[in-house]
Amino acid sequence: MKIVRDYQFVEPDDRGATVAIGNFDGVHLGHRSVIDLARAAAPAAPLGVMTFEPHPREFFAPDTPPFRLMNPTARAHQLKKLGVERLYELPFNAGLASLSPHDFAARVLCEGLGVAHVVVGSDFCFGSDRLGTAKDLVTFGKDMGFSVTVAPLLERSTATVSSTAIRRALRHGRPQDAAEMLGHWHRIEGPVIGGEQRGRTLGYPTANMSIDGLHLPAFGVYAVLVDVLDGIHTGQYHGVASMGVRPMFGENQPNLETFLFDFSGDLYGVPLSVALVAHLRGEETFDGLDALIVQMDADSAQARAILAAL
Repeated sequence: MKIVRDYQFVEPDDRGATVAIGNFDGVHLGHRSVIDLARAAAPAAPLGVMTFEPHPREFFAPDTPPFRLMNPTARAHQLKKLGVERLYELPFNAGLASLSPHDFAARVLCEGLGVAHVVVGSDFCFGSDRLGTAKDLVTFGKDMGFSVTVAPLLERSTATVSSTAIRRALRHGRPQDAAEMLGHWHRIEGPVIGGEQRGRTLGYPTANMSIDGLHLPAFGVYAVLVDVLDGIHTGQYHGVASMGVRPMFGENQPNLETFLFDFSGDLYGVPLSVALVAHLRGEETFDGLDALIVQMDADSAQARAILAAL
């Protein structure tokens, strides 16, 4: 998959794609249905996705609490798995935000990317002040030489599949419900960073990862699936992870600490992808380290049983 980050300087072979447009936070089943429509609309054209970085909400409200389900790297990994050939990850800045709906269609989609076909959700809005609608895009496309498909919102059971609903499920400690809407396990990706190495003294050395800038799932202990994405230990592992602030050890920045079962090796700086499978319990404090270790043993046994049954 090729990533294109500037609509004004596009190589000839990056033009003429069929493009699904959206933020694609989480790359959930609703997003996948839009991408599948793009794939079917013009099978001979490159399959593309247009998204924005930073997320427009981060641009307009930089002080809003973290809400993203995925960082850009994780999103790109998931889109590549879906067969996307061109990721148009456009910088969302004052210039782009100021374009009228007509100018966005003309300058970005027609002149810049030379799209052949566009697929958007029925709730799609674009252009300055979000004044453009999916219906407007259909009209612009007819005038500018590209066709448009408007995808209906996807529903699963009685709820609309949305990033908002997925965030709610994760916040309430229901990763399985989130996975049903995502079509995959919710994953946190990033490099392993240095920690306090407290886990080593407890017999549970952990791989620590930052969760800055991401929506925070329920704090506590999870059964997890871990992909080591690079290096000599590349592969898939089972594990147990702690998400949160570690209240037994004072005030701490929230992070994710993962213990990989039956693993030995150095993972510092190595990118991991950690999938939240089951929320085992919330964060707790214990009456001493011995009690904590007993609970960690129980957590590990429970996580092993859950993961073995997948």
